[in-house]
Amino acid sequence: MDHLLTDTPAGFDFSVSDNQKMIGQMAKDFAEKHIKPNVMLWDEEQKFPLELFKQLGETGMMGVLVPEEYGGSGFGYAEYVTVIVEIAKVCGSIGLSVAAHNSLCTGHILAFANEEQKHRWLPKLATAEWLGAWGLTEANTGSDAMGMNTTAVLEGDHYIVNGSKNWITHGKSGDVAVVMVRTGNKGDSKGISALVIERGTPGFSAGKKENKLGMRASETTEMIFDNCRVPKENLLGAEGEGFKQAMKVLDGGRISIAALSLGIAKGAFEAAVAYSKERHQFGQPISNFQGISFKLADMATEIEASELLVMQAADLKNRHLPVTKQSAMAKYFASEVAVRCANEAVQIFGGYGYTKDFPVEKFYRDAKLCTIGEGTSEIQKIVISREVLR
Repeated sequence: MDHLLTDTPAGFDFSVSDNQKMIGQMAKDFAEKHIKPNVMLWDEEQKFPLELFKQLGETGMMGVLVPEEYGGSGFGYAEYVTVIVEIAKVCGSIGLSVAAHNSLCTGHILAFANEEQKHRWLPKLATAEWLGAWGLTEANTGSDAMGMNTTAVLEGDHYIVNGSKNWITHGKSGDVAVVMVRTGNKGDSKGISALVIERGTPGFSAGKKENKLGMRASETTEMIFDNCRVPKENLLGAEGEGFKQAMKVLDGGRISIAALSLGIAKGAFEAAVAYSKERHQFGQPISNFQGISFKLADMATEIEASELLVMQAADLKNRHLPVTKQSAMAKYFASEVAVRCANEAVQIFGGYGYTKDFPVEKFYRDAKLCTIGEGTSEIQKIVISREVLR
């Protein structure tokens, strides 16, 4: 095992900064006041609460990573992870939307746009005046992104975009989307480019809204492009760099999903601990029984291990060090832990855990997406093994 450990950059700081404490408390208070009372209403109605994200924008939580010069909060990944965790402890759907806005759309523009583009889009995104979307996946190209069919052909000063994107968070309500398009040969990683497409551009519309198992208050729809004319100045970087950009964005995105998973796991765990102390059987709290206490011990251990992996990846990202392996490990492990913790929480609640009167059934439904979105667990294993064997 030594060779696996020695290539991990040293200097990981385990302490929690004052900024993390401050923004964590702000996120927690916001979630308790504005999200918790509406969680089941939004879930049952599949309502995407757009107005909530405008409120989040006023707090700075929709532009956590954006420098102050572009209207953002100017924090790092540790603070960003803290926000996602605290919100996801209350509602995975809202946590998912905050993550997708911050790390995918906004993060892509922050990382690869030129100064004119940054000043054009980031201030609106950082304050949630505009909501962001990010389009890579298509109906027939999930993990096989290089096989995408959406094309962009340059005609004069515009790209003509045709095709569709699937499973897009904010695909209908988003004001601006970063979209990966094929500008070269199919299957060629250098044949993909990234375009920023604003809502209202002729030929850009929303398609089917997905009816999902969980994360039902986070909007997931198709984005459709029919002879959509996009100004060539909306190209991020150079033509042919889109796939490479997307893979770097996903390194950060995997930290987001790992944080989302950690928040869901913590929410399920905290609910299970509280219930186990309140629920009495055979004259005593069920937490006194080993069958329950050992479940809680496993959950607590796996959650702490997840948190260390997530914060290590966030620390590497902050220091601009290679993070591909660590972000994949954090995403893979934390997402599987979220599923296990939610499952055990339902078991601890027993019959009540199977009802919508208690929060754990929602954690159970929400958790599963974390093992699928932004690269399945199987894809993470491929990434990790490649890095280990490199």
